[in-house]
Formats: sequence, structure tokens, C-alpha cells
Amino acid sequence: MPEMHPAGGASGPGRLARKGAAVALSLAALAAGVTTAAGPAAAGPRTAPAAAPGCSAAYTIEQKLTTGTTWRMCWRYDSKAGLVLQDVSYQPKGETKPIKVLNSARLGQIHVPYDDGKHEYYDLTGQSFAQDLMELSPGECPGGTIKTVKVPDGDPRHPNVKGLCTTTRSRGHAYRMHDILQSDKTYQQQGKDLLVYTVNQVGWYEYISEWRFQDDGTITMNVGATGSLSFEDYNAQDGRGWPIGKGARDYSTSHSHNVFWRLDFGLDGSSRTKVEQYDSTVSAPSGSQEGPTARTTRTKVTRELAGDYKAYRWWRMVSATGKNKDGHARSYELVPGPTTKYPGRAFTKHDMYVTEYAKCELFASDNPACATGHPKSVDKWVNGQTLTHPVLWVNVGFHHIARDEDQQPMPVHWQGFSIAPRDVTAMNPLTPKDLAWQNGHWEPRS
Repeated sequence: MPEMHPAGGASGPGRLARKGAAVALSLAALAAGVTTAAGPAAAGPRTAPAAAPGCSAAYTIEQKLTTGTTWRMCWRYDSKAGLVLQDVSYQPKGETKPIKVLNSARLGQIHVPYDDGKHEYYDLTGQSFAQDLMELSPGECPGGTIKTVKVPDGDPRHPNVKGLCTTTRSRGHAYRMHDILQSDKTYQQQGKDLLVYTVNQVGWYEYISEWRFQDDGTITMNVGATGSLSFEDYNAQDGRGWPIGKGARDYSTSHSHNVFWRLDFGLDGSSRTKVEQYDSTVSAPSGSQEGPTARTTRTKVTRELAGDYKAYRWWRMVSATGKNKDGHARSYELVPGPTTKYPGRAFTKHDMYVTEYAKCELFASDNPACATGHPKSVDKWVNGQTLTHPVLWVNVGFHHIARDEDQQPMPVHWQGFSIAPRDVTAMNPLTPKDLAWQNGHWEPRS
């Protein structure tokens, strides 16, 4: 969707008028969300809840889902990145204490180049993304809590915005199993998620920055773009646009959205996370084999990496200190979403990067925080340094060729990815009590 941006990517009089303020540090405690379909979420444990480290109650999100899982985290608001989540921990039922997952999670850039080459924008660092937090109505946060937050460098006339939603939602089946040993027994569980989101406006766009924390330990990060097609960006009739409206007279200019996320893992409280890459090779059947074979190999990633998805390839971030009750190292696996990789810039040519932690490296491109002479994009930070505190950058691209259905307003188009627990718990964290004994190579009981 074309945006309304001033030339050069800086805010100015050509910008759409702003409604003031954006998400920042909360003025009040962030209350637990409420389940839309099932009423209030289940009450917390009778023992004192474990506080998220490093933040007061006013900046803490804590939610015990009705399925027994508790998520805890701190939050703050950055003057460029918007919402930042810190000290994220996960405590499924059966675990006596929270399991820390992330030191921090944040957007790392939204890069918007236009197909005609006339405009290229960095929406986090070159626009007023953070300052233009949109006010949310109760209908946009069903069953949840909308917090009023103060925006750094926002409109002084409207310093506070009701713009941060926390709520819980059902996601459908978490599992279903018909017990072959008991023909009249079926196990099923409807999954629950904690949802945390804000909406920030950039020109004609409105970006929904959404974080979903599932009861099975999965975290999904999405950005949804909605709003309106810009009436200023038309007549791209040279193969760089698409006809919108009557006939073939008005062509909306095509462009890309390249969204980056920055994840700093702190599994089990340690930043010395290990990175591993897995590749599988499939071979045709030979001899008496009934079918093809597949062999999976592990590569330990010890130095900075620029990585790309391919068939039968995946990565995981492994705890340096923690193991589950089966004695297996806890880890989180990177689960990619649909993406269209943009080849036009060096920093968008790879699907993911792993860099050694540097305090000033906060944005994947147009990074303003480092000293003069320090490279400004993530591709240049990958220079072979040994990893002792790895930071994961994930790039998800979307090529937006407008369609008639984009008017009016434009339906949300989503882009994102997930990180899924791998051996964080010894079994499915939602396992029913009757099946808890079926761990490993079990055999039917007599």
C-alpha cells in the first residue's frame, strides 16, 4: 500500500496530520487480560506470583491463562522502536518457577522501498512511528485492558494515549487425540493466547504490532499493515503499479515492506545462548528400502551468521545452563512465516542474522545509535566475530501490489514468524494428567 511520505523520508508539512502521542512508559499497572469467550481468566496461584525482574508493577505484564500457563514480562516504550518487551518468562503448569526466554524483544526496522525507485523509507528511524500511537477503543481490545501511556517526544498537547492492549484469545485446538486403548475416550484442549499489541500510524499506513504468547510456550510476532491506499501515489503505468478503480486509468504504485525483529535471548537467565543450524539431506531409496531416507546434521554456529531459509533447514537457540526434566537442553526453534525476500539492499538479502551483542546495534538499517564510523546496517555487523551473547535478527518481506479489494479501508496484510519451544519441557506442557505417564517409548499398561 503506498504511503504518504515527504521526500527524503523525514517528517514534514507533507505528512498526514498526527493525532499526537504514542506508546511509552505506562502510568499505571498493566492489569491481566480477560478471556473473551470464557469470562475472566483463571485466578493466579495461591503462592505469591514471581515478579518479572527489573521492572515495577506498573510496567509488568503477567497473565495466567485458563489452561494453566503463566507469561510474565516487563515493558517499556522506545522513542523509535515503539513497544519493547523485556525479561520475558514462561511458566507452564508443573514447573515450579518461571523459565526465562528473552532478555528483550522489539521491532528492528520497517523498510519501505517503492518499485519506481523514487522513494525509500525507514519507518522506525526516519519517520514518527513511535510518536504516532493510535488510540484504541474497547471494541479493539475485547475482554482485555487498554492502558494509557505517555509518549516520548510526542505531541505535548496530547501526551497520553490509550494505546496498549493486553487480552487473551482462543486459537482453536491445541491438541486432539482419540485414545485407541479406550474407544470411548477423546482428549482435546482449546488453546489460549496472551495477546499484546499497539497500533502506530505512518502516513496512510497503520501498523498493528502484535505479540502472541501461547499456552504451549510458542511466541508469534506479527506486523499487520492496514489503513488506506495513498491517493498521491498513482499513475505507475510502466509495469510498476496496478490499476485500481474503473478501467485501466489509475495505477497504484507497488512497493515492499521489509520488517525486521530483534530478539535478545536469555534462556534460563543466561545470555550465553548457543546457536545451532540443522540441515537434512533426502536420498532416493536403495536396495530393499521401501522409501527415501533422510539424514539430519547439526552445525554449531560459533561465529556471526547471515542465514537463509532452504528446504529442510532450521535453527534453534539453545540454553547454556538449563535442561528439562528429561535432561535435554532447553531451546527455542525459529519457525519462519511466508516471506518475499527483497534483493534491492544488502541488509534485506538474507532471511536472518545472528550478531554478537552490541548495545548500540538496535535497528537493522539506518541505525542511528552507534558512534560515527560504525556501520549502520546489520549485514555489515556480521564480520566473523565469535558469539558469546548472540542476538537474532529476523527479516520478513512482503511485496505489496495493490488490488481493488484494498479499498476502503485496506484489509490487514500480516507478516511475521514464530519461535517454538524445543525441549523446554519434558512433555507437551498441556498434557492431561491421565497421559502424564506416557513419556518416551511407552507401552500399554496391563
